[in-house]
Amino acid sequence: MTDMETPENDAPESPDTGEDTAQVPDLAAELAARDEEIAALKDKAMRAAAELENTRRRLEREKADASSYAMTGFARDLLAVADNLRRALEALPTAGVDGVKGGIEATERELIAIFARHGISRIDADGQKLDPNRHQAMLEVPSADVAPGTVVATLQAGWTIKDRLLRPAMVSVAKAAE
Repeated sequence: MTDMETPENDAPESPDTGEDTAQVPDLAAELAARDEEIAALKDKAMRAAAELENTRRRLEREKADASSYAMTGFARDLLAVADNLRRALEALPTAGVDGVKGGIEATERELIAIFARHGISRIDADGQKLDPNRHQAMLEVPSADVAPGTVVATLQAGWTIKDRLLRPAMVSVAKAAE
């Protein structure tokens, strides 16, 4: 028997029953549904990967912030020591206590140097425009010398750690003279 005489080729053609044409649209619809499902799963996978990457970046940023600002509470506690050293210097009489004054000044300089090594710095407020993000206005003083809203005196120094506020400067602010 040759290839042309195989039983499959010898079979008479069956009359068209309509089953083959009904299966073609069903297969096309099923294929379209599968394509939509594949597209949806790809989208879902891409969104999950993006969310994972965003979470990783956020955690890295939080970790960096935690290490940079871990000593914030300790630094706030030490600000009281710096304030008390400054008050002690201001309360000393001008004569007769040069040794004590020199010792307190040296201690204050050392504390300020330690603060600087750890990114803690004093806010310079005198003569600047009032910034509610860095200054806390405690009182208003009538003044014809400076523009209203300008800091005329610092009552308590403000401090920052790197780029974050540790404590706002407590200041007196000029207001228009009456």
